[in-house]
Amino acid sequence: MAKGEPGKPKGKMSAYAYFVKTCREEHNKKNPGVTVNFSEFSKKCSERWKTMSPKEKTKFEDLAKQDKARYDQEMMHYNPGKKGRKQKKDPNAPRRPPSGFFLFCSEQRPNIKAENPSLGIGDVAKKLGEMWNNLSDSEKQPFLSKANKLKDKYQKDMADYRGKGKGSGGASSAKSKPKVEDDDDDDEDEEEEEEEDDDDDDD
Repeated sequence: MAKGEPGKPKGKMSAYAYFVKTCREEHNKKNPGVTVNFSEFSKKCSERWKTMSPKEKTKFEDLAKQDKARYDQEMMHYNPGKKGRKQKKDPNAPRRPPSGFFLFCSEQRPNIKAENPSLGIGDVAKKLGEMWNNLSDSEKQPFLSKANKLKDKYQKDMADYRGKGKGSGGASSAKSKPKVEDDDDDDEDEEEEEEEDDDDDDD
């Protein structure tokens, strides 16, 4: 499978991965600009992890659970198998609301780009993720509250949208035309799409 498949959710992080990340951040704060010997650093982290009490590990396990929930949620909406006949997205359908993290990224991304113009998209995203993970619950709250309000609105909009039968009437006229060739549905699909295209041209 090709690396960096578009739309594929970012892999979930384990409790130990969060611990290593925290160790690296601590190291960077104490020794800014000092390059880490990765194998040596990993060994130290591993030894430190083994000696930690279950209570000390709880914080990292909670972060891993949150990330797993995020990953599972995103994977529910990700379906790489349906690439052939992709379902057309209704332009009238309500847009899915952004998460608290996404709102945070929208606000902070311009600042990071201004401070670090040389950073690529991936590095900016990584930095945003680190910043979000370092926020306290109270600092995250405004973004999460806004996301919840947008989610409530989205659910109401979706209920209205479904209640209206997804804007029926537009494409039904094309479907009602008599079927000419029973054994060749693809041609008919193409004809319908051409008819829809012609309608678009008239606008």
